[in-house]
Amino acid sequence: MFKKSVQKFSGKICEVEIGTGEKAIKLGGESVLPFYSFDGDTGNAPKLGMDITDDLEGWPKAILELYKDVCNDPVAWAKCIEEKYAPDFICLKLDSADPNGKDNSVEECAKTAKAVVEAIKTPLVVAGTGNHDKDAKLFEKIAQELDGHNVLLLSAVEDNYKTIAAAGAMAYNHKIGAESSVDINLAKQINILVNQLGVGNEKIIDNVGCSAAGYGYEYVISTLDRVRLAALGQNDKTLQVPIITPVAFETWKVKESVDEETWDNLEERGISMEVSTAAGVLASGSNAVILRHPKSLETIKKFVSELLA
Repeated sequence: MFKKSVQKFSGKICEVEIGTGEKAIKLGGESVLPFYSFDGDTGNAPKLGMDITDDLEGWPKAILELYKDVCNDPVAWAKCIEEKYAPDFICLKLDSADPNGKDNSVEECAKTAKAVVEAIKTPLVVAGTGNHDKDAKLFEKIAQELDGHNVLLLSAVEDNYKTIAAAGAMAYNHKIGAESSVDINLAKQINILVNQLGVGNEKIIDNVGCSAAGYGYEYVISTLDRVRLAALGQNDKTLQVPIITPVAFETWKVKESVDEETWDNLEERGISMEVSTAAGVLASGSNAVILRHPKSLETIKKFVSELLA
């Protein structure tokens, strides 16, 4: 009689909680590869979030049309998403703080973030501008203003992790997104640096990088695979943290989603890019993805549900 073998690992991914109250979510906790329930404990189910922004510049027309009644007000937008689509979390992108754009003050952006987090019960992820100097100041202020809400600050990099980790995780007990650039060694390095400040794995969520499917995507997938195998198979504690992947940030800016309307419906193409990218990263080790279109959320919810059934 055939006896199915079971692959056991010595490592386990740390569990990290975001948010407060009954809608708080937990990421990680698995001791097997993604969706391998036949091998052991898959931990918490992957969490699916949706993003909003405080600056509409550069956002695709299809998304803006979908939210035309609320997209000029981040608070109304967040409440709309929470009530209509019920994602596991909401990601507020503070694009208006970008020094190369509107360059809004950290005080103004923190005020927006506070208004959003107080208007919803869904856990909040706050994403910065990608400008390391501005993000350090931005997250320092937001950590203070959002004290007690247990948000995820996305992200800290090697240039600003000291400021963000000290204020976000140590002073105000938020969670820190540790960002690296699609390389297992860089992922280890940023985690070690944050650990050395005194921030434990229970306060860290990795963003190991992302790209849209077809745009160097195989590097993203292989990095996720390597990170998970090292964390579980080699019991590498520096990599035993959950992973979040901001899929929407990448998929809604490539030409398949925004250019050449003659190729077919732009909205449907954007959804296809988002779903394809999200499915791959979830199957390779991501514990959470940030999406943008409600149809993408609906499709990926079904994808996760059926794989965990």
